[in-house]
Amino acid sequence: MRDKRRAAEGTLSFYSAFQGSDQFEKVFKEGMGLVEETANYLDGQGRVDARALDRPGAIAYATESMRLTTRLMQLASWLLLQRAIVAGELQDDEQAREKSRVNLAEIGAGNPVPGSEAMPDGLRELVSRSLRLHERIVVLDSMIVKAQVPAPANENPVANQINRLARAFATR
Repeated sequence: MRDKRRAAEGTLSFYSAFQGSDQFEKVFKEGMGLVEETANYLDGQGRVDARALDRPGAIAYATESMRLTTRLMQLASWLLLQRAIVAGELQDDEQAREKSRVNLAEIGAGNPVPGSEAMPDGLRELVSRSLRLHERIVVLDSMIVKAQVPAPANENPVANQINRLARAFATR
């Protein structure tokens, strides 16, 4: 399975290198830790904090906590999928099917909700951290997708880079 991820010229692809790296493990632990921390907050101090809110604040709290949990579940799904792929647990057709179930595009901040200024700091912090993690994972996902697109057989990546550098430094 890993051999499929090697580029035609025999170099290790970004996809395989990243998924097996300490950087991926750090992002994975951060994401799963944030899921756990959020669950603990929402089941504990978050309930206490929510009881102290007025009606608009309570609605904002409920809305943001649903957005937060949805975002974190999508991020956790993406992280678990990447781990399963690198472990060779999924065939190519299974990978494509599972990738289509994860939607990173629709889990951003969303529109402001009236009463959100009353939200507790604990929820605000979790939302902020989840949005930063989401941004990083979107970038990583786009890099993985880009790295998986094979270069045309007649394309010479070194020559392309040299040509790009020559154009960039050409006198005008």
